[in-house]
Amino acid sequence: VQLQASGGGLVQAGDSLRLSCTASGRTSGSYAMGWFRQAPGKEREFVAAISWHGEDTYLADFVKDRFTISRDNAKNTMYLQMTSLTPEDTAVYYCAVDLGENFWVTTWLHADGIDYWGRGTQVTVSS
Repeated sequence: VQLQASGGGLVQAGDSLRLSCTASGRTSGSYAMGWFRQAPGKEREFVAAISWHGEDTYLADFVKDRFTISRDNAKNTMYLQMTSLTPEDTAVYYCAVDLGENFWVTTWLHADGIDYWGRGTQVTVSS
């Protein structure tokens, strides 16, 4: 499975962005998808994840009121709608896949068992 993230860019504080992540390759089975981010000088952190059918989502506390995760399985694509962006959201955003029908929050919180990673897309928020 290959993951291509897109939609990043340079925006001002308060603006919105929508990130996309498209999976290709062996995508015939079910899989959960999610986002992580890594800011300069900081460790990678979990942002959001969504189950195969989209009925379960989990978002980090610091984005719950501002970000929305969704997916379109017909397009093998996941989205992260980000609103009210702040400079603290500046980071490289990586998408990831966890194969299978199960949706384990611990998998995403600790990036434990993630099967595939995308290359990331840069989001820069100026003040």
